[in-house]
Amino acid sequence: MSDSLWFLLVGGLLLARGLTATLLQRSPITPAMFYLALGLLLGPTVLNLFHFNPLEQSALLEVLTEVVVLISLFAAGVKLPAPFNFSRWRGPFLLASVSMAVSVGLVAAFAYFVLDLPMGVGVLLGAILAPTDPVLATDVQTRHPGDREPLRFTLTSEAGMNDGSAFPFVMLGLGMLGLHDLGEFNLRWVLVDVVWATAAGVAIGLVSGHILAHVAQRLRDAPPRHHLMDNFLGLGLIGVAYGLSLLVGAWGFLAVFFAAVSLRQTELKLAGPPQSPLSAHSVRNAEKLKAQMLELEVLEAEVKSVNPDDDFPPSISGGSLIFKENLERLSEMMLVLLIGGTLFLDSWSLRTVGLALFLFLIARPVSVIIGLLGTQTSWPLRGMVGWFGIRGIGSLYYLMFAIQQGLSEEVALELVSQTLIVVTLSIVVHGISVKPLMGRFLLHRKRSGG
Repeated sequence: MSDSLWFLLVGGLLLARGLTATLLQRSPITPAMFYLALGLLLGPTVLNLFHFNPLEQSALLEVLTEVVVLISLFAAGVKLPAPFNFSRWRGPFLLASVSMAVSVGLVAAFAYFVLDLPMGVGVLLGAILAPTDPVLATDVQTRHPGDREPLRFTLTSEAGMNDGSAFPFVMLGLGMLGLHDLGEFNLRWVLVDVVWATAAGVAIGLVSGHILAHVAQRLRDAPPRHHLMDNFLGLGLIGVAYGLSLLVGAWGFLAVFFAAVSLRQTELKLAGPPQSPLSAHSVRNAEKLKAQMLELEVLEAEVKSVNPDDDFPPSISGGSLIFKENLERLSEMMLVLLIGGTLFLDSWSLRTVGLALFLFLIARPVSVIIGLLGTQTSWPLRGMVGWFGIRGIGSLYYLMFAIQQGLSEEVALELVSQTLIVVTLSIVVHGISVKPLMGRFLLHRKRSGG
């Protein structure tokens, strides 16, 4: 398509998205499904007005998806409820580690025994498809800082962590294909790619978020009063945490997510507890009120633009959230549109659809059940988590990253076809089921008092 038609298309989509926000919320389809349908219509599947070749544009797409994932990880991290509680985070930690490894292993076995792919390709494919998505899963993820729904919390925190915890398995697959040094007996992979890169990424994130929260608090409290640019500070934290991680060989996705979590947790601790002694009943009421105030905090940026002297408790996490979410929605629109523009009719085959069904119906549920063994997670919650393993932009990033490491064209084409069909079917299948299943699940929890 010509430049003028691209401007008309993107501008028209932005106008349509802005004018139909409420309508889409009430509709059985998700925005991603609409963008995908438009991409399929305009792409080589139907009208063939444009075709986006992921092999030729892998370098560009790697950067685009990398930026989108970083922004979405930050937005997810600052919406998670506080304070940090290990019992609450135990499930997401297990999902991002144990379930991640099981999922990679199951997909690798399917690729080896059913698709007749080399084991290295199978491991790499499993790692590409293992991360759940923090971008496309809006309806099943934490919506605001005060949202304490356990299912949304579990899916959001898992997605925030497993976009980083998939990296060691990606490197393992590349190493098995001769594109990465695993060391003798895979010792370098274990010590560097797993232990060091993971621990360093988490540490960089926790420390950087903690420091920024304290610095911002001091500036706000010091006379004369400082008005900080929360959007710039949020983006700056993303850049610093990710840049430091790249310098020391740590996983930057983990660093950015935990930087956001640390920033949020520290800001709320600095806000302090209620000043006057309260009865147990009053404490419970105060906690409910605080949760409601946290929900309102996402409006802080808009309120400040009207009245900058308003008495909302200022915070970087709350003040920058709306901006990050708008960037996330814009990125979602462009990337899902491009996914639709990559597919041909012959992209669909028994191999690609079979892998997607195996991932959705077997690998994901089984990995969740194994990962959550021994926890007190309810079976309805396990079932919902097992179903909503939505694949999306994170998988696209790892695919482009792997291509840039020097995959052969034959392997790259196989991975592209498998990944794009899985993501496409995930957008459709999970998109159709998300609203009715979430409605029934929340109604069940309300009736059972859970």
